[in-house]
Amino acid sequence: MVAWDQIKGNEGSKTSGVDGVTRHHVENRIGANHFLQNIHEELRSQLFRPSVGRQRGIPKKNGKTTYLGIPTLKDRVIQQALRMVIEPILEADFYESSYAYRPGRRAQDAIAEIHLFTRPHSGHSWIVEGDIKACFDNVDHPTLLRYIPTRVRDSKVIRLCRKFLKAGVLTELGKQQTTLTGTPTGWNYLPAILEYLSFNT
Repeated sequence: MVAWDQIKGNEGSKTSGVDGVTRHHVENRIGANHFLQNIHEELRSQLFRPSVGRQRGIPKKNGKTTYLGIPTLKDRVIQQALRMVIEPILEADFYESSYAYRPGRRAQDAIAEIHLFTRPHSGHSWIVEGDIKACFDNVDHPTLLRYIPTRVRDSKVIRLCRKFLKAGVLTELGKQQTTLTGTPTGWNYLPAILEYLSFNT
């Protein structure tokens, strides 16, 4: 219920996945309680299977296109609940200098720290910026799935992570593609796990 309250407040709750279901549909046709009860039963019985993400191309300023895989509203609620379970466990592992995708931290906080360390006589004189091309599109699933069980012991949680990673996408041309690498769009805590891995392996 907490995950639903957080998801329904997002602008994205007006956007549907492959099933066409939006917040309006849930609240005015299905009923939120019935919607959440069905999710609960699917998870409890371990019958839940994520839907493929609905692929949508977003033009970038450089002329290229970035592709999102929009999950169904049901999948977003479950991903949010899963994030709420995993987040406090993994937060203990992150460096204080880590900002991306973490609760209560923003890009502006990182910028403020850069300003602090680059003041005259701070003892620091270099700023190094790096980027990995299409990083989250190329995340290695086996590496990620080997790491999660070292911090999370619940086999049901681990299975859910695996299912979401392997859910696949439905392209704009209507072709279903498997996802051999990469993380689900919108599941922001997975990039944070990857950030931890990149600094600690």
